[in-house]
Amino acid sequence: MTDSSDDLRLNLPSAQRQIAFHQLLIAARKEVLGEALKHALAKAEPDTISAELAKYAPADARRVLAESGIRDEMVFMTPTLLKTDPVLLGYYRLLLGVSKKIFYTADTGLSRFARMEQVAILTDWHEEHLGQLCTAMNKVLGELVVQISPRITGQDIQELPLLTLGSQFQGSNNNVLGQAAALGVFLALKDVFEGNVEKETEHSIEFSSQNGVPTRVVLSADPDVSIEQKNGQDWELLIAIEIKGGTDRSNAHNRAGEAEKSHQKVKEKTSNIWTLITMKGLSLDQLKVESPTTGEWFDIAHILSRDGDDWLKFKERLLSIVG
Repeated sequence: MTDSSDDLRLNLPSAQRQIAFHQLLIAARKEVLGEALKHALAKAEPDTISAELAKYAPADARRVLAESGIRDEMVFMTPTLLKTDPVLLGYYRLLLGVSKKIFYTADTGLSRFARMEQVAILTDWHEEHLGQLCTAMNKVLGELVVQISPRITGQDIQELPLLTLGSQFQGSNNNVLGQAAALGVFLALKDVFEGNVEKETEHSIEFSSQNGVPTRVVLSADPDVSIEQKNGQDWELLIAIEIKGGTDRSNAHNRAGEAEKSHQKVKEKTSNIWTLITMKGLSLDQLKVESPTTGEWFDIAHILSRDGDDWLKFKERLLSIVG
């Protein structure tokens, strides 16, 4: 028998894009998938949620969910849940199977709600219109529940959002993926200071340290995230954070070098210079060669997932410096 394997040439695609998607997926779990919803439910008053579901969710669809053993809030929005976590609007959007591009438009009337999902902003205008939003969304979500055949299941609720989320990732270029990683880190920082935020915009949050010093987190560029404290009338840089969301190991040291270029611009302003990068499989010693200005290295996957040793270390260092 002759071996014809020498005639076979295989050139398989790299796994790097899927690894990058996983990085975004772990962030999505904390923001717009079931884990985020469960976190919000744990903080909300159950009786209030029940009363709002009775008011805003269609009864026929709720009966179908009851027959399937699915909790109403896994499918239907309430004002209290959206107040608890505005980003959850994305959970229900994904369950409905609609992209951001189609969902947040003037035609749907939802363009002004985009800030809720994207940067967790809830204004007085939003609060005033949450009831209308829930009624409208729950109507079409109710159609989804009633019309799925033979009967909707808990597995459907878990997996249907992934179809749209996957398409959303697939249509993203590297710049968009990097922006998504930066935004995920910004939302993780908002979680750290949750309950203390006094003022927020799409790109910043402000609060006071324990000793009363005004402090703010700013999503910007060079560095990607700045943490600043007020000194008189001026804001002084306290921590500079550079975010590198790529996952290709062969290019990791180039990304570290790019971080170094950004750090060079701020090294005279602060000694707290951090880089968030994919650390798995990389040599920390080599990364330090590429970016000697970086004082602290953290695995970005730990930050996006709000889990792991680097997440704990990140929070501890952050809170220690901010005070």
